[in-house]
Amino acid sequence: MSTAARRFAVVSVIVPCRNEERYIARCLDSILASDYPRERLEVLVVDGQSDDRTRAILDDYVSRQPIIRVLDNPRRIQPVALNIGIRASRGEILLRMDAHVVYPPNYISELVAALERTGADSVGGVLITVPGNQTPIGRAIAIAMSHPFGVGNAYFRIGSRQPRWVDTIAFFCCRRETFERVGLFDEQLARDEDSEFNARLIKRGGRILLSPNVVSHYFARDSLSQVARMYYQYGYSKPLVARKVGAVMTARQLVPPAFVLLLAATAALSPWVGLAGLLLGATAAAYLLVVLACSITAGRHAGFRGAVALALVFPVMHVSYGLGFLRALGELLVGSERQARHAELPLSR
Repeated sequence: MSTAARRFAVVSVIVPCRNEERYIARCLDSILASDYPRERLEVLVVDGQSDDRTRAILDDYVSRQPIIRVLDNPRRIQPVALNIGIRASRGEILLRMDAHVVYPPNYISELVAALERTGADSVGGVLITVPGNQTPIGRAIAIAMSHPFGVGNAYFRIGSRQPRWVDTIAFFCCRRETFERVGLFDEQLARDEDSEFNARLIKRGGRILLSPNVVSHYFARDSLSQVARMYYQYGYSKPLVARKVGAVMTARQLVPPAFVLLLAATAALSPWVGLAGLLLGATAAAYLLVVLACSITAGRHAGFRGAVALALVFPVMHVSYGLGFLRALGELLVGSERQARHAELPLSR
């Protein structure tokens, strides 16, 4: 079908954000440069009460770009932002596009085409992680967040050579009917709401497609402390999601908490049980060897300082995630579930 004869669906882009003054302009500029017909597009930016220059930047875009609207998110968490955007949208197809990302011109058109062509219920692309700054730590964080040792087999981060059905994607491209059938995002989850939604979608017979030819660039966090907080929150959310969906979605979620638990248990028992001390030493030594090997191979293009930084980033990611997971699991077991505090981090991945 020719471009002139093709009917283009109305697409609503939903951008949750909070305190994204460094990235929101680049994000919106990339969306506005889309090759999708402008008259069939609306952009809803849902702001979580930003207290930096984000709102002023958004107001400037709204004054110049009629397709952009700004909505308020008083609760400041991602699932609420997404639900506000979904309810306010008018599109037949809804896309989530985060403020921490820059998108290619074909991003919207390729995902919409894949959605229509394949019959998938949700479609997403691959994230290429780029440094938030050009320090050795900044470059190392970007490498770790795209490496299998850092993120397991999360294909939307490590990439794929061909389209594949997956259990989760970074962002969604869905028909409105999908949300009417499956429901909106769970507002009791301050983070990882996408995993819970995707699990619910799959449980009801839905299919999620990763399209590797659709590539966007995600700006990683700047510091080890930011990465530690983010991965702690990721880990904390997993038992909450597992309880809601009735299952752990992937085995990769269990590896960091199992590792941290093993270290803690053997360290606690080692003064009284000799075998525990041996197991602790063997586990720690094996892990450090893998960290060094991955840091040297993955960080070879980042130089010596980059490789050293990478040897710090991997353990921070794994241990933070494991501690968050174990804390949430412990709270669930004793019946004192609480939501982690997420307001300090921007509402993007």
